[in-house]
Amino acid sequence: MKNTYVLLLAFFTATQLVQAQSLSIEQLLEKELSGFNGEAGLYAEHLVTGERIAIRADSIFPTASVIKVPIMLGIFKQIHTGKLDLDTALVYRDSLRYGGSGIMQYFKDSTDTDLSTLLSLMIGYSDNTTSLWCQSLAGGGGAINELLDSLGLEHTRVNSRTEGRQEAWKKYGWGQTSPREMASLLIMIRREELFSPELSQKMYRLMTKVIYDEYALSAIPPYVQTASKQGMVSDSRSELVMVNAPSGDYVFYIATKNNRDTSWDNNNEAYRLQRSVSGMLWNYFEGETNINLPSRKSEETSPRE
Repeated sequence: MKNTYVLLLAFFTATQLVQAQSLSIEQLLEKELSGFNGEAGLYAEHLVTGERIAIRADSIFPTASVIKVPIMLGIFKQIHTGKLDLDTALVYRDSLRYGGSGIMQYFKDSTDTDLSTLLSLMIGYSDNTTSLWCQSLAGGGGAINELLDSLGLEHTRVNSRTEGRQEAWKKYGWGQTSPREMASLLIMIRREELFSPELSQKMYRLMTKVIYDEYALSAIPPYVQTASKQGMVSDSRSELVMVNAPSGDYVFYIATKNNRDTSWDNNNEAYRLQRSVSGMLWNYFEGETNINLPSRKSEETSPRE
């Protein structure tokens, strides 16, 4: 039995498995999210078939560190316009240090580095120090928000250290988005629609090197490539994932807020939800039907909104 099956079975009792046979994938996911002690939203899309699953997909959620994807976008705009280069030399100073996740905060003052290192640490290790540094190098939150607006993203914004966003920062923290918008941003990157094919490819490569694989990624076989970004604060845990699956790419964004469980162990309720939703989507899109969950390959594939 594959590890994916074992993981999924952990979330479904025998009774639930029988009931699942009569429910659509969207109904199953709605049931899974509605049982969460907090607020949860989901957007998923199969890039080949165009099938969509949307559950509170246009509600606004805190991004936490997922805002580092728009910050990365801001940096690549600067690269595209010739103002920065991946090899741009930089010097780390203690005044840049910011706590939380990441390792650059432990660098010695006056350490030589470069923009490529900052980007790798920001995305791969969710490094806070490099992220705030990159936000500044990108022209600040205001410049990044103008870029997001030009892409048709209404709700996705940088709030922290951004003029005019203080009230939004109090409510949502560093950044905010909706599941549909954040997923659409990753789709643009995957389809090489941003700046140039080469720069889009570089952004996507960065997102395939994330180290946080204990959550949604753990429900996807390790030999399948994924591009992702995770965001975690006490009462909000979210995850953006593109899966380069055998039957075709699919993307999803699972967002939570007002979480009752604010623990940080691996059994946190939001982490369990992320693993469960990811496993259900993998099973559905990849047609693993022998665990009695619905499969796209055994249903009519009409787009869902």
